[in-house]
Amino acid sequence: MPNRDNFPALFERLKLNFQSLVPPLIVQNDTAENYYLVTPGSSHYPKGMFFGAVQIKKNYVSYHLMPVYVCTDLLADISEPLKKRMQGKACFNFTVMDETLLDELARLTEAGLARFRQKQFL
Repeated sequence: MPNRDNFPALFERLKLNFQSLVPPLIVQNDTAENYYLVTPGSSHYPKGMFFGAVQIKKNYVSYHLMPVYVCTDLLADISEPLKKRMQGKACFNFTVMDETLLDELARLTEAGLARFRQKQFL
């Protein structure tokens, strides 16, 4: 069973990856255990669309990143250790702070935002 004591600090660190993207992204939910971002409305998605979230779960902290689901080629160059953190197609789970992986995830997140702009999702 992972040590949940470090989950709030891990959540705040992962949240930093998203906070630098506001604006143009819009915070839809900001609580102690859930930080949820959407895109502004666009011609393709007038109501906006889910971009990403950080959530504290029972056994890990989840980082959801929709651009890697929509544009799977973004995952082509991620490191093997980050790939091991993946669950499903667009979720990365963490139980401990690993700055190398968190920095790589920040770069992936920025690339995802650039790709969403390119595809005119925002």
